[in-house]
Amino acid sequence: MDVLQAFAAATQIVSSMVGAVNALEQASRNLEEAPKRIHSLEEFVCDLENLTNRIEQKHFYKLHNPQLDRQLQSLNGLIERLRPNMRKARKVVSKSRTKKLAIVVWSSVTGSPLDKIVNSIRDDLNWWLESQKLTEDVEKVIESTARNIPIRPKVKAEQGYPISSKCKFVRGLLEQETTHRVILIVGLSGIGKSCLARQVASDPPLKFDGGAVELGFGQWCSRAACSGNKDEYHKRLARRICKLLVQIGFWKKIKDENNDDLEIICCLLQEALYEKSILILLDDVWEQDIVERFAKLYDNDCKYLVTTRNESVYEITEAEKVELSKDDIKEISKAVLLYHSLLKDDEIPDVADNLLERCGHHPLTVAVMGKALRKEIRAEKWEKAISNLSTYAMCAPGPVSYVNEKEAENAVTIFGSFEFSLNAMPEDSRRLFLATAALSWAEPVPEACLEAVWSALGHVNMFPLVVCKLVEGSLLKKTDYYHLYQVHDMVSLYLYGKINDSLKILLIDLTPEGTAFISPWLFIFGKETSQKVAGQRIEFFLGVLEEKQAVITLEAITQAIMEIISISEFEASRASLSRIVGPKIANLISTDSRDLIAALAKAITIIFSTSDYRDYFPSLENIGAVDKFASILDNCHDPMIQTNVSTILAKLAEFGSPATVDKVLRSIPMNRLADLLSPNAKEWHDSIFTTLMSLTTVGKSKAVEYMFSFEIDKSLIKLLEVGSEVAQHNAIATLKAIYELGSPPANCSLRPGTLNLLPWQARLSLEKFVLSDRNITFAPKLNIFEDLVHKVLGSDKKMVLDAMQELIPVIEKAGDPGTRDMILQSPLVKRLSDLLQHSNPNNSMRSQSAFLLMKLACVGGEPFIKKFLQYDIIADLVKMMQCSISELQDSAYTVLHQMLFGDGGDLIMKRILQMGIIEKLVNSIEGKSAKTREVNVNCVLDIVELGNKACLEQMFALQLVEKLARVEKANGGTGESVVGFLKSVDKCKHLSMAERRLMKQQVVRKVRETVKGKAQIIAAVDVFMSEGSKAASSSVDSGRK
Repeated sequence: MDVLQAFAAATQIVSSMVGAVNALEQASRNLEEAPKRIHSLEEFVCDLENLTNRIEQKHFYKLHNPQLDRQLQSLNGLIERLRPNMRKARKVVSKSRTKKLAIVVWSSVTGSPLDKIVNSIRDDLNWWLESQKLTEDVEKVIESTARNIPIRPKVKAEQGYPISSKCKFVRGLLEQETTHRVILIVGLSGIGKSCLARQVASDPPLKFDGGAVELGFGQWCSRAACSGNKDEYHKRLARRICKLLVQIGFWKKIKDENNDDLEIICCLLQEALYEKSILILLDDVWEQDIVERFAKLYDNDCKYLVTTRNESVYEITEAEKVELSKDDIKEISKAVLLYHSLLKDDEIPDVADNLLERCGHHPLTVAVMGKALRKEIRAEKWEKAISNLSTYAMCAPGPVSYVNEKEAENAVTIFGSFEFSLNAMPEDSRRLFLATAALSWAEPVPEACLEAVWSALGHVNMFPLVVCKLVEGSLLKKTDYYHLYQVHDMVSLYLYGKINDSLKILLIDLTPEGTAFISPWLFIFGKETSQKVAGQRIEFFLGVLEEKQAVITLEAITQAIMEIISISEFEASRASLSRIVGPKIANLISTDSRDLIAALAKAITIIFSTSDYRDYFPSLENIGAVDKFASILDNCHDPMIQTNVSTILAKLAEFGSPATVDKVLRSIPMNRLADLLSPNAKEWHDSIFTTLMSLTTVGKSKAVEYMFSFEIDKSLIKLLEVGSEVAQHNAIATLKAIYELGSPPANCSLRPGTLNLLPWQARLSLEKFVLSDRNITFAPKLNIFEDLVHKVLGSDKKMVLDAMQELIPVIEKAGDPGTRDMILQSPLVKRLSDLLQHSNPNNSMRSQSAFLLMKLACVGGEPFIKKFLQYDIIADLVKMMQCSISELQDSAYTVLHQMLFGDGGDLIMKRILQMGIIEKLVNSIEGKSAKTREVNVNCVLDIVELGNKACLEQMFALQLVEKLARVEKANGGTGESVVGFLKSVDKCKHLSMAERRLMKQQVVRKVRETVKGKAQIIAAVDVFMSEGSKAASSSVDSGRK
């Protein structure tokens, strides 16, 4: 239930309570009936409290606004006033029968005590209804306030970490104007530096109107972790700062080669923080220059809360230093223990104080021990835990490297608590945890990777239960994002000492098949040491030509790479894997193994880019690659193999000789591709469209003849009639490519009668191939045109509108060279541009001008687009989309839509990217009227469809998906705009199939996290994502039959 519905329900509950109070008043004379009435009232109060909590959670990031806060407090105040009276009423009616009889007698003289309580409750309810001015929908008032309040991000506080006096002290430093911009929180490992900093940043002082954000660094982002390699260290630091730019909603177009350029990123950071006031938490900093880079940023009111255990960072002079000591954490350590042990103060054994002292009161150690002793009230168990902790601490291996002896001693105690926690777990959980030491925990690890490790250890089930034990023991943390895990930096340090044991378990002790399966996962998600060894194993398994192991390795590659979270990481892993697989292709297909070639084809379609095809495929011509791949299509009924191999064959043709093209055209089973273009086989469409477009590019008219002979065009037209929106879009593009290379045959399925049954987008795109008479032009007379333009230039409104109407037939002929030149040389375009302006009060003129500009773009194409760009018409149309007149907004969007998808649309896209229009459109989605949101969302989805990978990454950086999901959630939507985004990603021709899948997985993760509890939106996304797999499943089944 969203806020609007919740507050409407709140009003209804209060009104219903008034009726319930009246019923209670009648029951006050019959005390046997009164308890039922009171119970009913108590349920109303409980419902009201639950609704209030939901509203507060939804607007958590806007509660800093006093007006919104007061409105919510009114509901909380009502609940607080009702509860005491509920208790009094319950006390009155719960007395014995004798006392009740006495009450009846006494009340006949002095008045019923229940009557007085009833009147008090009624007064409270009426007070609340009157305070809300008896509005039909209280929530509209709150929403109108909240809608225009900017979101103020906060850092999420650690659960179970109470507010300490040190927290108040740090907050006081931040509120002072005279303190340094950098506040260093220093202390031993695990002492709670990050918890303290997050507690402060979860409720930043009001002076930070930009809120608070967190940026973690860790040992991964240090010179030591890079073995002193300065360039690698700068690359890692640049990537971390890029994450901050994303968090604060700032993104500028950066060329791919500059993504890791630290100096460029720091310049962008300076620009991003200009005149901003944000509290920035820099967590677990290992290098002094990191803090210095932030501290030297100017023209902003930001402050930096830094946590570190590195003594070199302590030496920064321009910083307030706050040391977190044992005395500081003593005051909260018992509360931490109670929280994690799930015990109350009176249940916990007295010996708990000894345990706290042995733990050094460090929150991390206390939390781990508390979870290991969860719900344990026997003192002897606690005493044994203390003894074991001491033993484990003595036996625990020290950290590999540390800054001083005191830190090392402290780390050993923490490591001892990990050993104790592990010892309390089942053997399976311990083995899984130690095996994860080979993984890199610098970034969250997907659950699928942990499950792969579990599977490699020889298990096929119980994974959810095992990983849950690790989470409960504070050894793993499940992130807010969907199915991702991370670890505390001390756990990461502990695992660092176990990496050799982990590699032995996973890459030496396992069977060859197990190692073949886990190697790609370690290559993508492992530490550098793990990646190096795993890469060697992959090369080995693909080189020795042991069929089973090679197949397992290739299948694991396709599984693991699709679990990567970001496009940049995907690109890096894809490139590395293609360098391993590319040189092995010739040897792998020489085995003639159907399973191996099928697995290879699938891996290639995912990890190869255009440059990879260009580098590796030409050399395959001379070894019979076409015959090798084509041979496995014989008697093959698996659509996945058919589509993957067909894609490979088409790419061999695209980068091969004319002889290879001819052989490929004869080898590809066009009849099967035509069958898989069925509307029910949605999952295979993407691959087939890629194959057909590659073939038309290199095979030209010969390829088109083959397609016509197998009625590919008929299957495409069927998709236009009954296919999905995405299928229709791709079918139009493919048909245009086919018809432009070869005229439709005499028996073509596309006829004038059929054309009228197709969607309007298909009719506009394909009618020129069917309606040949439309190409006959009649040039208008020059003097008539000049007269009409003269009238449009005039000031008589009626004459201008009439002349604009009369110009339509002339503009219809703008594709004719003579008419085109006549219009371009006239002042017509400039005049239409002037009439678009907001200063023009005549909305009819503005709307008609937009219409004529659209006609010019659609009929005249690129020459007119170039003219429009001279007069900045794109910016004018975007401004018109933001006005408050629905008709004009629709007109402006329609014109921009037609321009984007027409001839010259790439010029429009280029201008949109140059002007930063994407950022303006995305940022306006949440704070505008319903119509403005609608046209802005539609325009953004058009840009997604036409944009490239960098454009879509910018959309993700601007948190477009989260904003679409929040708008849907706030307005009771069904997920239409989010599903629209997924459809646009599906239509984007500049993405590979693998990139498309990866981006859609990111969308699903972001939506699930943003709309928690809104099942309808999540269901809509799940349905869209599952449609393809269901269709694929039915296709496979029918093929097997």
